[in-house]
Amino acid sequence: MPADSVPAASGRAVGTCAALPVRTGATLLTTCLATALVTIAYTAPTSSLAATADALHLGAGGRTWILTSTLIGLAALLLTAGSVADDRGRKRVFTAGVLLFAVAAALGALAPGGGVYLASRVLLGAASAAILAPALGLVSQAHPPGPGRIRALGTWGAAVGLGIALGPVYGALVQQTAGWRAVNGGIAVAAAAVAAAATVVLTESRAERPRALDPYGVLTLAAGTSCLIAGLAQGRTGWGRTPVLVLLALGALLLALFFVAESLVAEPMLDLALFRNPGFVAATGGALFTGLAVVGFMSYLPTLLRSVLGLSGLAAAGVLALWSGLSVVAALQARRLADRMSATTQVATGLLLSGLGQAGLYGLTPGTPWERLAPGLVVAGVGSGILNAALARLAVSSVPPHRAAMGSGANNTARYLGSALGVAVTVAVASSTPSLPAGADRATLVASALCLLGAALTLTTRTRRPVVPTA
Repeated sequence: MPADSVPAASGRAVGTCAALPVRTGATLLTTCLATALVTIAYTAPTSSLAATADALHLGAGGRTWILTSTLIGLAALLLTAGSVADDRGRKRVFTAGVLLFAVAAALGALAPGGGVYLASRVLLGAASAAILAPALGLVSQAHPPGPGRIRALGTWGAAVGLGIALGPVYGALVQQTAGWRAVNGGIAVAAAAVAAAATVVLTESRAERPRALDPYGVLTLAAGTSCLIAGLAQGRTGWGRTPVLVLLALGALLLALFFVAESLVAEPMLDLALFRNPGFVAATGGALFTGLAVVGFMSYLPTLLRSVLGLSGLAAAGVLALWSGLSVVAALQARRLADRMSATTQVATGLLLSGLGQAGLYGLTPGTPWERLAPGLVVAGVGSGILNAALARLAVSSVPPHRAAMGSGANNTARYLGSALGVAVTVAVASSTPSLPAGADRATLVASALCLLGAALTLTTRTRRPVVPTA
């Protein structure tokens, strides 16, 4: 048996298919590479957005949809992908997701026009959901509870930050040297290689008692999140327009129907009893505020740096990499906090540091040197790294072992819904005044305040009586 392998029976708590060896190191590396590819593909267009939109004859609205279309596929299918992975096989869903990811990226590289390219981005989001949801279940299966699992989950959290750090720089460099099609082509080739590795090194696992498919939950969640994100995207060009209001109202209604359906079906995709568990509430709430206050603001920061400071796309990506790069380091070291504070406290601490760091970006003016932003980006980067590691840990530990992928899906659904809302809020606040510096300052303060609010609300879950997940 290879040195990095453990018997699959040690992961029996999360469900296995046979007593086959689990390659712990290879499993972690494969899931982390795929996760990093997801965030690279999501963030790469931020630095090549103008060139891509111009080449495809997409206007200002099209630029918005280049980023938003991926979120639609992600948020709509994350929870569904997690449930299917737990019941039908985590390796099967993960590998299929990486293959579909490669196909979607290739389609984007070959797209003859804007419509096909945007469709490829939606497909890329759907494939990303099939990667992210089972990834934590695979990692948990390979690493039994204890320090090894905490270290592995921290490494997975670091992969999230690594992709965010590399994406904009990769997009800018490749676009400048080989064009926007090569940006997608490179991602497609890398994804194909990861898919080949996944078929070889991963060991299949699933819940010992699969649940029936929840069609009402699948349809209402997918339709509700799609309408809500579409409404948020369209709202950036005017919140009072009838199509925007209809999309937002329909999205809210469908999401309400989703929770009604989950309370009525015998085997729901999302067991609402989990919301009695303070760890699950901290995980989903922390993920929501991470998307709303951190990812949403930081996704728009390169635009602010280009508009206010006059930086090039590559320079703005490099400044953002200071934040995301520090998040990688912090996530890898977060395991050292495990004996000193709970995962819930780590989430609150991460949000607090993110808020304080983002507040340090206040006061941008056309003459501000980028070095002036470094202290705030460092603090915010450390906070983001702690968040990524702690949320991964809570997503797994707050649900029954055999529903690990569902827990990951719920956590990431909250994160990406929050991201869509966060970007919309940031753009709306930044555009609320004709003065670009004043708008940037307002957006900075709002994001910081939301971080502090999220930290305070997360801490309130520590006063609730813990509930041990049993089903």
